[in-house]
Amino acid sequence: MTTIYDVARRAGVSPATVSRVLNGRASVDPEMAARVRQAAQDLDYRPNAVARSLRRSRTSLWAVIISDIGNPFFTSMVRGVEDVAQEAGFSVVLCNGDEDPEKEARYVAAALAERMAGVIISSSGRPALISRLVQARIPVVAIDRQPRGVEVDTVLVDNTHGAEQATAHLVGSGYRRIACITGPRRISTAMQRLRGYQRALKASGRPATEDLIRYADFREEGGYRAMASLLETAEPPDAVFAANNLMTVGAVECLVDNGIGVPDPFGIVGFDDIPWAHLVRPSLSTVAQPTYDLGRTAATLLVERIADPAKVPSTVVLHTELRVRESSAPSAGRALRRAEPGHAALPPARSDRDLPAQVHPYAQLGEEGGLDP
Repeated sequence: MTTIYDVARRAGVSPATVSRVLNGRASVDPEMAARVRQAAQDLDYRPNAVARSLRRSRTSLWAVIISDIGNPFFTSMVRGVEDVAQEAGFSVVLCNGDEDPEKEARYVAAALAERMAGVIISSSGRPALISRLVQARIPVVAIDRQPRGVEVDTVLVDNTHGAEQATAHLVGSGYRRIACITGPRRISTAMQRLRGYQRALKASGRPATEDLIRYADFREEGGYRAMASLLETAEPPDAVFAANNLMTVGAVECLVDNGIGVPDPFGIVGFDDIPWAHLVRPSLSTVAQPTYDLGRTAATLLVERIADPAKVPSTVVLHTELRVRESSAPSAGRALRRAEPGHAALPPARSDRDLPAQVHPYAQLGEEGGLDP
């Protein structure tokens, strides 16, 4: 295996000079530096990463701890992180916290033990884990979710405004009883999106009653169960705002299983755009997040934090975009039908159906490509 001494002999310099050149020091004569780089390339020399990390007391790795690797929201986000990391000379290790605080704690412990150069984390809601990283002086950036009780660089979207827009759109489309399926109370995004839903109802003069709110788990199965629970109430809703993409899929599956048409009589808007949302019929209205930019912004903040550990933490909030499609389309006759005395918007919910073991994202496509069975 080629060593630093081989490169030094080939370039006609000392091993210390080779080390300075390969570590990016500016104190080496440009012509000499060019000889060293050419010799390293000719000999296919690769520095020992373990030895370098021991000398520097840090690796060149970032841990990116996300809450659910199965959620397509994170695919584009991680791509944004990786692109910036590569440009800055770092590599990325992807860790799936799986919405499990214990599993997330093990990844934080690994980041500490392996002396990661930095951590980007979408936390499951346990701020003590982020505090451990801060106390160990490992640069850390929180992404997507606001950590409580600890000040770190953070990148978010305007969750409250996005949810408010989505709910106001359903109000404007003529729906009367609009429900909300949100995530766990401990997670900031769930509560911020719930707050936006409540604000929109209040602005329209409607009460945001607890019987129209369900707290689920940000998973498909949780969205299915929450939608089934709403349909079983004495006065079921005629529309729903679902606070993430996977719960939207579960809610739609439940509507299909109960023979309820979309957007008539039932409207739906989800948070997080789904890659195939425009392909199903009817297409799904969603609140789109700039997921790639979330990742790039978080990674840029981490590069800056590594370069300047003493700088004041900052929070960046990116905008969302409401993408109106067919699942919430206004209907000229909807308002008139809702006003008719005794109008029953929905058929009774079927209570004898078992929840599928796994809700496939394309399961709602019927024979004709629509949502109706």
